[in-house]
Amino acid sequence: MSLQFPRVALVGKYQDSAPGATVESTREVVAEIAEFLQSQGCEVVLPERTARSTGLDSYPIMDVATIGAECDLAVVVGGDGTMLGIGRQLARHGTPLIGINQGRLGFITDIPLGEFRDVLPPMLHGAYEEDHRSLMHGTLFREGESVFEAFAMNDVVVNRGAAASMVELRVEVDGHFVANHRADGIIVATPTGSTAYALSAGGPLLHPLVPAWTLVPIAPHTLSNRPIVLADPVEIAIEIVSGRDASASFDMQSVTSLQHGDRIVVRRSDSRVRFLHPKGWSYFDTLREKLHWNEGGV
Repeated sequence: MSLQFPRVALVGKYQDSAPGATVESTREVVAEIAEFLQSQGCEVVLPERTARSTGLDSYPIMDVATIGAECDLAVVVGGDGTMLGIGRQLARHGTPLIGINQGRLGFITDIPLGEFRDVLPPMLHGAYEEDHRSLMHGTLFREGESVFEAFAMNDVVVNRGAAASMVELRVEVDGHFVANHRADGIIVATPTGSTAYALSAGGPLLHPLVPAWTLVPIAPHTLSNRPIVLADPVEIAIEIVSGRDASASFDMQSVTSLQHGDRIVVRRSDSRVRFLHPKGWSYFDTLREKLHWNEGGV
């Protein structure tokens, strides 16, 4: 088979988000993978932030918008946080992404770092599984005006302040009142995010092919306030009724402080993230490995 991805953007994890890593180790890994991609016939480009973080200046450097317009593929080296960051930005361009795990857990960066030489060549020539993931668009409205917006691949979270008591949140779905939740907060998660914060808060796992969100209260005052799964075409609105120092975050990266009466509205984005996995990849294999199912069994 011929090379399917002639121009490849190589995204490295950034030093400020890589606990335990050093500039030298990150640079070494990115340089090694770049040389390997070139040996496979690919032209390699680096995003501006990767080039700045690693100090590699022997490759063409592009901003993310240009990568989306001109590159055939992005290979992401790092953990899920690195993938979330670049995935949100490239989703609108339809650029496919391959994840090489240099992080800790790696639900969506699924190729072990030590195996990239064996796994990448067939993928670069078209032998892969394609996996599309939904994306959320969250908007903060204050006195009826949009004052902040961001995309999220994992979740939109409304949390109480670190030193404050629980908050009261009014939840609506498609304009219909659901409940006033008194809790530490609430999570709206995609199927991708169902293995992240929502899982630790007691939410269900959602298969990536299920077109749904999960709405998960965080430490609710009333134990009957349970997680609920909603079809993802709906619009979810969360209003701050009471509580101090509440905040909203989008994939734990975009954070804004909230006031009483603020409304966070979550809708499905028109864009979807395209992941490529090695042939034979299975979502259930990933769950079994990362969640340590069947340990000690057959």
